[in-house]
Amino acid sequence: MFEYAPAPESVRPEIREHYGLFIDGKFADAEDGATFKSVNPSNEEVLFTVAEAGEADVETAVAAARRAHETVWGPMSGTERGKYLFRIARLLQERAREFAVAESIDNGKPIKETRDFDVPTAAQHFFYHAGWADKLEYAGLGADPRPLGVIGQVIPWNFPLLMLAWKIAPALACGNTVVLKPAETTPLTALMFAELCAEADLPPGVVNILPGAGATGAALVDSPVDKVAFTGSTAVGRAIAKAVAGSKKKLTLELGGKAANIVYDDAPIDQAVEGIVNGIFFNQGHVCCAGSRLLVQESIAEDVLERLKDRVATLRVGDPLDKNTDVGAVNSAEQLERIKSLTEAGSDEGAESWQPACELPERGFWFRPTVFTGVQQSMRIAREEIFGPVLSVLTFRTPDEAIAKANNTPYGLSAGVWTEQGSKILWTAERLRAGVVWANTFNQFDAASPFGGLKESGYGREGGRQGLEAYLDV
Repeated sequence: MFEYAPAPESVRPEIREHYGLFIDGKFADAEDGATFKSVNPSNEEVLFTVAEAGEADVETAVAAARRAHETVWGPMSGTERGKYLFRIARLLQERAREFAVAESIDNGKPIKETRDFDVPTAAQHFFYHAGWADKLEYAGLGADPRPLGVIGQVIPWNFPLLMLAWKIAPALACGNTVVLKPAETTPLTALMFAELCAEADLPPGVVNILPGAGATGAALVDSPVDKVAFTGSTAVGRAIAKAVAGSKKKLTLELGGKAANIVYDDAPIDQAVEGIVNGIFFNQGHVCCAGSRLLVQESIAEDVLERLKDRVATLRVGDPLDKNTDVGAVNSAEQLERIKSLTEAGSDEGAESWQPACELPERGFWFRPTVFTGVQQSMRIAREEIFGPVLSVLTFRTPDEAIAKANNTPYGLSAGVWTEQGSKILWTAERLRAGVVWANTFNQFDAASPFGGLKESGYGREGGRQGLEAYLDV
C-alpha cells in the first residue's frame, strides 16, 4: 500500500507579534490596555497577542463609522463604492495563498480547504456585491433603497474570513459602514483584512475591526448601531434578540443547525457516501449547516454504512498545513471538551461509536472522525449541535418517516436529499423545514445564492439579492 509523503505548504505569512484594534483607518491598542493571546490549535503555540476592545473602544469605533457614513461613504455614488469593493476582491485574490495559510494556522482547518474554498469564496462575495453597488434600485427592493447607517457585526470562529466577507461585502455595497468583531480564537485574517483595507485606500472609518471576547460583542450590540448581524450559537443569538427587542435596530441571525442528510434506497450510493463525508467532516464538522444526522433508508443501511466506514478510514487527520490532510485540528480546547462530552453522552445513552484507526499528533486539539449507529431521536447526539466531526446515523422505512425524523429538531438551517428521482427530490424538499436544501450534493455555496435558516437557526438571508434587503432601508 502506498503511503503519502508529507506535502507541507511552503508559504508563511508575515504575522506581527502584536496587533491592535483597527479603528478609523489606524491600528491602536485598547484604551484600557487589555490584550489576549491567539493560539495555533494544531500545536498550542502562541501566534501573537492582540488588543482586546472594551466599551470605550466600541464607542470610539462606532463614532468613527458614523462619521465615515455621514461624510464619505453614504454620500458616495454606488459606482465609486463598487470600485473599492472590486479593489478589495482583487487584493484578496493576489494575497490568496497568504490568507489561506494564515487561516489554517489560526483556525486549524486544512490548507486545501482554505486554499480552495474559504479564500476564493470570500473574494467572490466582494466581486459579486461590487456589481450590486450601483444597481440597488433594480434589486426589486423598492424604488429608492437607502443604507441603514452603521452596522455592528459579530462573526464566529469556524469560517473567519468567509464570514467576514459575508457580512462586510453586502453592508459596504449598500452604502453602510461597519464595526466588526471577529471571534476571540480566530482574529488573524480579520486583522490582515484590515491591513488590506488600508492598502485599498478605503476611507478611514468605513471598516473597523474590534477583536475581543463575548463582552466586546455585547458592548457592540448595545452600542448605537443601526443594525446587528450575528452568526454563531443559538444561545447567544437568543440573548442578542432580547437585547435588541424594542429598539429600532434591524437584526439578522444565522445560528446553529442539526441538518438531516436523507439517503433514499434509489440513491447513487458511492456519490452519496462522498456527500455524507463532505457534509460532516468538512472543516472538522465546525459548520452550522453540517449534515450531522444521516437518515438512510433501512433497506440499504448496511451497504451504506459499510462503504461509509471504508471511506472514512481513508481520511487523513493531522497537520493543517499538509496538503494531504483531510481533517485538521479542533479550533480550541473548549470546543474539544464539548465534543468529547457529547460523544460520551452518546455512548452512555446506548449508541454505538466507531472511529477509524489513526494516530493523532501529541500536541494540539484533535478528535478522530466518529460515526454513531443505533441512534434514537431522543438522544443528545441526535438533538444537540455537536459542532465537530461526529455523525449520528438513523434509519427510516418510508419517505414520510424520513420527513418526520428530519423535521423533528428545533433547528432548520439546512438539509440534504439523495435520490435518482427528480420528483422525489422536489417532494422531499417541499416538506423539509430547512432554509437550504441540497439535492445529490452538500455544502455548495455561491455568493448569488441566499443562505439562512428557519426556527432556532435564525432569520434573515445572506448572499444573493435577498441578502441585500437586510442592509437597506426599503
